[in-house]
Amino acid sequence: MFGMFKLKPNKKYSNITIHTNKLHKLKEALLMNKIPLLNALKQFANKETISLHVPGHKNGKHSFINELGLPNILNYDVTELNGLDDLHYPSEVISEAQKMLAKAYNAEESFFLVNGSTVGNLAAILALCGENDEVLVQRNCHKSIFHGLLLAGAKPIFLPLDIDEELGQPLGVNSEQSMNVIKNYPKAKAIILTNPNYYGMSQSLKNIIELAHSMEIPTIVDEAHGTHFIIGDPFPNDALSMGADIVIQSAHKTLPAMTMGSYLHIKSKLVCKDKVREMLRMLQSSSPSYPIMASLDYARSFVETFSHDKVKILQKKIAEFIKEVNDLSSIQIVTSSRINYTQDLLKVIVKSKKGQTGKQLQEIFENEGIYSELSDWGHVLFILPLDERMDFNDLINRIKKAIESMAYIENKQPKLNIPNFTSTVLHSYADLKKKRKLVKDLADSVGEISAENIVPYPPGIPILLKGELVTTKHVDYIHDVYQYGMTIQNLIEDKNLQIEVLV
Repeated sequence: MFGMFKLKPNKKYSNITIHTNKLHKLKEALLMNKIPLLNALKQFANKETISLHVPGHKNGKHSFINELGLPNILNYDVTELNGLDDLHYPSEVISEAQKMLAKAYNAEESFFLVNGSTVGNLAAILALCGENDEVLVQRNCHKSIFHGLLLAGAKPIFLPLDIDEELGQPLGVNSEQSMNVIKNYPKAKAIILTNPNYYGMSQSLKNIIELAHSMEIPTIVDEAHGTHFIIGDPFPNDALSMGADIVIQSAHKTLPAMTMGSYLHIKSKLVCKDKVREMLRMLQSSSPSYPIMASLDYARSFVETFSHDKVKILQKKIAEFIKEVNDLSSIQIVTSSRINYTQDLLKVIVKSKKGQTGKQLQEIFENEGIYSELSDWGHVLFILPLDERMDFNDLINRIKKAIESMAYIENKQPKLNIPNFTSTVLHSYADLKKKRKLVKDLADSVGEISAENIVPYPPGIPILLKGELVTTKHVDYIHDVYQYGMTIQNLIEDKNLQIEVLV
């Protein structure tokens, strides 16, 4: 596309200094102008129109807008008008924007998602899997993966995990053990993996994907936290470059896109694109948000033009920030010591040196206006912006102020040890629909079949899955997580902790 800027060696011009940084800025400016959907919305918003259509705020001109002081983004909140295309049957600016997205990510076809990565996960699963189909699944996938399998009525087969004992967190699949499991299920309809994990730890999936392809099994990768990986070094490899068939990404997590804005990419001979498209039409809103779609268009342009010079500046700033934090007496930054995992530059895991739990440390930071992504038993997770202009001085000053009065915790709680759950769902999800539910005390539920996913949120990774046999390990771990103050979805808090079981 930018071949016009390539200069061939020529003695006539040997004395001319080529300013490559200027050429890059020119290339960047041209790319930033190629934001078709956003530009179309800008042109429409600048028109003097009378809105006699949905939405009810009338292109941001309703009288209540001024009364409430709402931003002008409502000018962009329109519907499928002439020149603004249709997400479900795109042929104009949305089609052009999605083609540019596919080109940026080296996909065969890419889609805007306005209902989050959740809808991408559901669509991918329902396009590939049906009732009683065996599906190989990473055990620490997001709950939306298991919701998709439930809707399909499929039977999940769990792949073994790598557990980081020091962090008390599952990382990814154990590659060698998982490949042995995969070989035993030649009729599996799909393999579903998550990479990176919520904490930014990424592994190579190449060997697993190559094995899957040799067995003609398509691979779905939930890459919610890796939309920015296409930038390249120092970020981990992206899933499409490792051969994944369908990749779902939450653009809103690390790129400047609005909440619920996500991407779905396909690059495969094993996947019917029409089937995925059909599922997206069924599952996505019939009134898709134009501001979300415009932000997705912009996010693609942003990451595509995020230069290596900007990466170097950001990398240097983050390295200095980490060093400064680690020099403090009260907190430290930690990551996994596993050599086969790469830590995402934008994910920073903070731990107290004085015995505070993650929840306590999170509250200490919030007192100085520092709001983190999540806290777990002993850590707080920061997601740093993909922005070389980030003011780290303000952040470090606030951190220092927040922790200056931190005291040692004498009776600190022990480290949370996550079990490596190896149980399976005993029945297909289709069979589970026929059973009824009963509430039981958690302590009395060992040996029963769980009726719901028991999920600490965030990050949304189930401790216990619907259809899984409840074990003592599950019960003990749920109690431990609860004691650390973490929010657990589908856990009933009565006089005693309770869950629903199937009978």
